[in-house]
Amino acid sequence: MPPARKRARTYDPVKTRAAVLAQFAHVRDGVRGLDEERLARASGLGDWSVRELAAHLTTALENVSRNLDLPEPAGREVALLDWPFATAGRAEDIADGTRRLAADHPDLDALYARTAERYAERLATAPDGRLLATLRRAPGSAPETGDRTGAMTLADYLVTRTVELVVHTDDLNRAAGTDIPFDRQALATCTRLLADALAVKAPGASTEVRIPPYAVVQCVEGPRHTRGTPPNVVETDPLTWIRLATGRADWRTALDEAKVGASGERADLASLLPLMG
Repeated sequence: MPPARKRARTYDPVKTRAAVLAQFAHVRDGVRGLDEERLARASGLGDWSVRELAAHLTTALENVSRNLDLPEPAGREVALLDWPFATAGRAEDIADGTRRLAADHPDLDALYARTAERYAERLATAPDGRLLATLRRAPGSAPETGDRTGAMTLADYLVTRTVELVVHTDDLNRAAGTDIPFDRQALATCTRLLADALAVKAPGASTEVRIPPYAVVQCVEGPRHTRGTPPNVVETDPLTWIRLATGRADWRTALDEAKVGASGERADLASLLPLMG
């Protein structure tokens, strides 16, 4: 796992909490409008159906509630910029748990309502600095079991929830033909975290990656740029960047389709992507 060499930018905890709730509400409204035909479609994520993807989206909040139910760890183990690199290797367990969750809760709106209620109750009295063990468990598993990412603060963990919600909202829109909106703060937070993760993975200042209007980062070893137009520039939009960073889009294809602009000998990010598996 690459070390978090650059200091993480700060995120306003109040805005982050609001963004998570806003994006979850958008998703719930969108899922409520899905008929059985669209719920049965392939999601594009392994063998999940759209129904299973919709059920999985609730775990973005439920994992917060479950982790708050656990005893508080003794100390912080994971910084925010460590998180994107600590999420790989769990696809099979997550897939199995998601299938069980969807099968056990055929009424998706009731599942969303219960998830939102539990989340609101537990978050109401939880301070931003409260440490979470951040176990990622399959729904229905014992509280003490699961894949442990490491202890991190609630404020940082909520930032990661914007990534889960935004990425899977985009998955759902593409698979089901929905047009679920993105909360601006959630989209900005997700974009910035993944941009900063690139700067951690490829430290340096020879290449400028621009994702307007939310993020600009310097990365990649080489001659440091100090003034004027950088010699190596990558520019793309937030959703294309998020798809590239999470393996939903291919670098070469995005270049060919003019969804990414790249100039300079150090502007090829193909070997650095995706950031998250």
